[in-house]
Amino acid sequence: MAPKESHQVILPSQVTTTGDLNRLIRELDTLDDYLNQAALRSAQEASKLPQTSRVLEELAASHSLQLLRPGDRKAFKAILGEIKQQAPTIHFSFASPPSLTFLNKLVTWLRTNIDTNLLLKIGLEPSIAGGCIVRTTNKQFDFSLRKHFVLQHDLLVNVLTGRKESQ
Repeated sequence: MAPKESHQVILPSQVTTTGDLNRLIRELDTLDDYLNQAALRSAQEASKLPQTSRVLEELAASHSLQLLRPGDRKAFKAILGEIKQQAPTIHFSFASPPSLTFLNKLVTWLRTNIDTNLLLKIGLEPSIAGGCIVRTTNKQFDFSLRKHFVLQHDLLVNVLTGRKESQ
């Protein structure tokens, strides 16, 4: 059975970041290398098949791809490579590492409202104190507590010193 077109491939919520996608590609490359080498060896030299992740197996199965078939592996690598090249990426910087539950909710909302194969890049920026900074290819949005304090600096100083706000 021929694989579906790449525009129909929808990444599961477990594949959240560009790192997750790269891990799937490396895992598929490792399996492909092993099976290509095993085809050259005799049956007595065969060793244990490399372990694949549940995410890779489920993604392949959901698109009717058999990982043991060379043609399907090649098609799957091409699909993942195309997603890597074309998927929009949004960079989020947080003050501390976000939980997996939060990332899953975030990527689900973004994929529902922006693009089905959107990927995230997650960074840490402790100086923002709280909130996040969001960067796309052409925009930056600062939703940090630090930015809020900078914008409200005069009010904060007045409240802390007991002065009334001048109008």
